[in-house]
Amino acid sequence: MAEPLALPPVAGRLPAFRVPRPNFITGLGIFLLATLTLSAAFAPLIAPFDPAIPSGTPFERPSMQHLLGTNDIGQDIASEIIWGTRVSLTIGVLAAFVATVLGATVGIVSGYFRGITDTVLMRIVDIILSLPFLPLMILLAAFLGPSMFTIILVVGLVVWARPSRIIRSQVLSLAGREYITAARGIGAGHLRILARHLVPGVAALMVVEFVQAAAGAILIESSLSFLGLGDPIQKSWGSILYYAQARSAFLTGAWVWWVIPPGVAITATVMGFALIAFSMERIVNPRLRRR
Repeated sequence: MAEPLALPPVAGRLPAFRVPRPNFITGLGIFLLATLTLSAAFAPLIAPFDPAIPSGTPFERPSMQHLLGTNDIGQDIASEIIWGTRVSLTIGVLAAFVATVLGATVGIVSGYFRGITDTVLMRIVDIILSLPFLPLMILLAAFLGPSMFTIILVVGLVVWARPSRIIRSQVLSLAGREYITAARGIGAGHLRILARHLVPGVAALMVVEFVQAAAGAILIESSLSFLGLGDPIQKSWGSILYYAQARSAFLTGAWVWWVIPPGVAITATVMGFALIAFSMERIVNPRLRRR
């Protein structure tokens, strides 16, 4: 009996990729982010005290009542860190979303239309990438005023340039494939080609860039808040570090329980995003799966 013939691939459909098996790196990243996300979601239930109300004596050392001690006015630091998780993660995710959407739009339009459009957009990207990073952030944050919206906007406007170049390279590779040429030959419009073929082709890469941008956004938010340019009403990990430095935590010895815990929280969050991004890159780039 003759073997059945294999069906040819459907035009416009990308080749399937094999998802790598879960490993320690992926599991650790998911564990870190899941723990932090649950802490942010259930902060009112987990936090032992209201972070805005003094609940002990100033500079109280860690104890069973105050696991991470208190600050200079008696506020519970553990409660501040738990509530700060909600603020830092919210700013990081929203800023990464803004940066990824803006960068993907510029990269797709530049790589697809090419010509003068590509030249103009890529020169703008080159200018953004060539500007000094930290002074640009400080200038924008100081000009727009301290608020959560300002931090999200500043991070989004600064971080979008890198994803745009990477996504543009992927679009340039996809735009020359046969199914794109066939779609143009049968009269498909630009919007249909973009929505049906190119955007799905770079969707996985956009997710990877989003995860990486979220890690960078949390670091940037912490840096700006540490410099006093964050939202004075909302307490984030960076603002906790700012008040610790401004209120003599290093002179009194309180830095052990006032500085190290929020620093560990920032490190764990960035590490979680980085590990997940690395695992997702193994999906997008098959060469990374080779031992």
